[in-house]
Amino acid sequence: MKLGIMQPYFLPYIGYFQLLNAVDKYVIYDNIQFTKKGWINRNRILQNGKDALITIPVEKDSDYLNICQRSVSSGFDKKKLLNQIKESYRKAPYFDEVMPLTEEIVNYDDNNLFDYIYHSIVKICGYLRIDTELIVSSTIDIDHSLKGQAKVIAICKTLEATEYYNAIGGQELYSITDFEKENIKLNFVSSNPVEYKQFTNEFVPWLSILDVMMFNSTEEIKKMLNEYKLI
Repeated sequence: MKLGIMQPYFLPYIGYFQLLNAVDKYVIYDNIQFTKKGWINRNRILQNGKDALITIPVEKDSDYLNICQRSVSSGFDKKKLLNQIKESYRKAPYFDEVMPLTEEIVNYDDNNLFDYIYHSIVKICGYLRIDTELIVSSTIDIDHSLKGQAKVIAICKTLEATEYYNAIGGQELYSITDFEKENIKLNFVSSNPVEYKQFTNEFVPWLSILDVMMFNSTEEIKKMLNEYKLI
């Protein structure tokens, strides 16, 4: 059984969904600490030929709270965000198909930060016809005080994974030998360069999956999901 584990990210880049699509089960952390200025609550879209940030504002609170303990700001102007996306992509070839889904994601009525982002991941998986089983980390029967590699291995063993897939950025965090001791094969997913036509401007890589969806059919995206190397 192939297992992936990752934090929740808001409309993440295609590499996130390559990893998700490559495994049988995918654990999404809800009970780890929220990090500021990361990609949990923000991403990049194409705006006037350049990358621009989109953000889910969060309520001010303790920096030590987990993602599932943080709240979407009561001042979140969803209409403003949707207008920003509409103006950026209204002439994109798949705007009419993707914008209703985007509105459903942004307008989702839940102030819990984790639940809000988790909903968006579920909806995009449905649109892309990704059928990987999603599991929320806090529902797994392990010692949740564990950190880093020890926690990952505990999750793998509890879910009876034979292979663990991680994004390429985690190579320095995990030991192949330590996983082998637990009879788990460690793999890293390295995305191949993905390029497609974005209006007439020079291509801006690794934007939100929203950008990929606006310019490509689901069939084309399904092919892109397999554009990676296992290391």
